[in-house]
Amino acid sequence: MSRVLRATFVMSCDAGARLTRFVIAADPMSVRHALQAVFARLTAWRMSADARDSAQIVLAEALNNIVIHAYAQAPGEIEVTLDLSATELTCRIVDAGLPLPGCSVLPAWVAPSPGGCDLPEGGYGWHLIRTLSQDLSYRREGGRNFLTFKISS
Repeated sequence: MSRVLRATFVMSCDAGARLTRFVIAADPMSVRHALQAVFARLTAWRMSADARDSAQIVLAEALNNIVIHAYAQAPGEIEVTLDLSATELTCRIVDAGLPLPGCSVLPAWVAPSPGGCDLPEGGYGWHLIRTLSQDLSYRREGGRNFLTFKISS
């Protein structure tokens, strides 16, 4: 069962900035429904198609990683804040799941050698996140994970 637990959609007065905050259950269907809502919100905000698609891919990768890895052993919630200015979308994702391995460093991605037959099973999500976003940062504080990134609008 998917659930958006809490949602706040705010239209700010300052120079057209727009803000959306929602909290979802950490399960695949909730992520799917949240991504549909985000896509609709970014479309309504008239974000360019390329930027909107990049935001949706990065959010999908990050949220699915949280569901699969951070909450692998227990249920939980994911809080997402989107703040769209005239030039960029700032996304902040907060969860109380397990920390990233290495705790203070985002996973590296090394491209497989050309012509190789033994391609790695995973890890491509972080490559997409790094490629499509700017100012990517992660920190663990007070038992919570904070992932922040920007997408040029």
